[in-house]
Amino acid sequence: MIPESLLSLLERLCNAVAVSGDEGEVRQIVLEEVRPHADEVRVDALGNVLAIRRARSGDGLRVMLAAHMDEVGLMLVAEDGDGLYRFETVGSVDERYLVGKPVWVGKDHLPGVIGARPIHLTTPEERARKLSLESLRIDLGPGRKAELGSRATFATPFRRLGAAILAKSLDNRLGVATVIELLRNAPPHLELQAAFTVQEEIGLRGASVAAYALQPHLGIAVDSTPAHDLPAPEGHENLFYNTRLGAGPAIYRADAATLSDPRLVRFLEAVAQRHNIPYQIRQPGGGGTDAGAIQRTREGIPAVSVSVPGRYPHSPASLALLEDWENTLRLLQEALNELTAEVLETEKNS
Repeated sequence: MIPESLLSLLERLCNAVAVSGDEGEVRQIVLEEVRPHADEVRVDALGNVLAIRRARSGDGLRVMLAAHMDEVGLMLVAEDGDGLYRFETVGSVDERYLVGKPVWVGKDHLPGVIGARPIHLTTPEERARKLSLESLRIDLGPGRKAELGSRATFATPFRRLGAAILAKSLDNRLGVATVIELLRNAPPHLELQAAFTVQEEIGLRGASVAAYALQPHLGIAVDSTPAHDLPAPEGHENLFYNTRLGAGPAIYRADAATLSDPRLVRFLEAVAQRHNIPYQIRQPGGGGTDAGAIQRTREGIPAVSVSVPGRYPHSPASLALLEDWENTLRLLQEALNELTAEVLETEKNS
C-alpha cells in the first residue's frame, strides 16, 4: 500500500505549477523533503536539485536516479488588453485539448480560461479546420494582468478516484515522489544520487548537466509513460498500446532517445521475477526520458528507464493506478537493495 504521507506529497507536487524553465515550486518542495535524508544537497546552475546519500558500506557504486520536475504547459507572450493574452506551448501539448480549459497562470496561480470564438458564431468551413494556436487566448478577466513570460498550466487539482489517481502532471510528479521515497530508504552499500531535473520536456536538458556533474556508474530514469490501452474501434486490434494500466512498472528496452543497457534490463526483470512483482516491457517507439541524456554523457553511462503507466499524458488530466505506482516503487527498492557492481561486469549482449 502507498502510505498516506506519500500520497499527500504527490498531491502537493501535482498541484504545483512547474512548467519547463520555471520549476521553482516543485524544487522548493523537493528541497524540503530531501534535506533530512541526504549528505549533500545542491541546486546547480540550471536548477536541478542534486541530493546525494553516500554509501555507508560496500564499494560505493554510484547510482543516479533521475526524475524530472517540469511539466508541459504554456507561456504568455503578448498582451491584447482587457485581460487577454496570446501564448505559446512549452513542450508537446496537443492543441486540440486547449479550447475552454481552465488554467492557472504564474506564481500566484491566477485563474483563467483558454478562449476561442463560440462554435455557433463560426462558419462550417471554420469548424472543419483545426483551430490554430494564434486564434486562441488566455482570458484572465477584464482588468486583470499577468507578467509576460509567465507560465500557465491546466487548472486540474489532484483527485483520488478509488483505485486510481487523476492530476494534470502525473508526468512526472510520480517519478519525483518515487525518487524522494527511495532516497529516504537508500540502501547502505550504494551512493545514491537523486537528480530532480529541469527542462526534460523540452529536450532532456537538465539530466545532461546533472549526469556530467555526478559521474554515476549507472543511471535509472524514473518517469511516467503513456498507457495507450483504450479499446480499439470495433473490428480492429490495438497493436500500439505502448503500455497498459494494471500491468505494473514499464521497463524500457528502447525509445526514441535511448537503447537501454541490456544488463540493466535483464537485472530489473530478474528482480521482478524473484519478488513476484508484475512488470511490463514498454513497446519500443517514440518519446524519451532522461535516460537518453544520461546515456550519452562523458564517456557513456549505462542507463535504463522505469516508468509508471498513465493514460492521457500532456493533457489537462492524466490518470494512473495506485497499484502500478506501488509496484514501480517496490521494483526499484528491491533492485537497489540487490544492485552491485557485478551487474555491469557481465557481457552486454550475453
